[in-house]
Amino acid sequence: MRKLIMWNVVTLDGYFEGEKNWDLSFHELVWGKELEELSLTQLKSADLLVFGATTYKGMADYWTKAEGEIAKFMNEIQKVVCSTTLKTADWNNTIIVNDAVAEIPKLKQQGNGDMFVFGSGNLSESLMKAELFDEFRLCIAPVLLGKGRLLFNQGIPHEKLKLLEARPLAAGGIILRYAPKEKFGG
Repeated sequence: MRKLIMWNVVTLDGYFEGEKNWDLSFHELVWGKELEELSLTQLKSADLLVFGATTYKGMADYWTKAEGEIAKFMNEIQKVVCSTTLKTADWNNTIIVNDAVAEIPKLKQQGNGDMFVFGSGNLSESLMKAELFDEFRLCIAPVLLGKGRLLFNQGIPHEKLKLLEARPLAAGGIILRYAPKEKFGG
């Protein structure tokens, strides 16, 4: 059975994006060899990527023009875009689902690799409210952004988490991995 894993780079004050879509300049603070290697490891463990419509459009635009090993994985892996507005998805190996909360549990049953949600704030919030994530992976960037889009908004359910890993990066960021305690019997 697949695990559904959230992956995001966030600022110390909880923003995953600046004030505008794709305002991700703070990612440069943590990007380097360690995060590149982690990205490849995560992609090699995955057999499905899940995006909301806005993130899908941005990722498709970027990765279809990019080169290198990560780009190769991003363009070849199976992708799901969760949207009630998109009618077509032209990025290689992409399907559209209209109801993420109904479809994600079915998709979790269909494979053995991990499923990653990258970015996708609105989708992530819906999946958190439905308690569908099996793991939360965050890279904390060493910056206080002060404004932008928060990853964790008011209204998400109270959920106790178990720390799986805390790994500092040479660039000053920290990788944190958490799992819901109930999924660990804790």
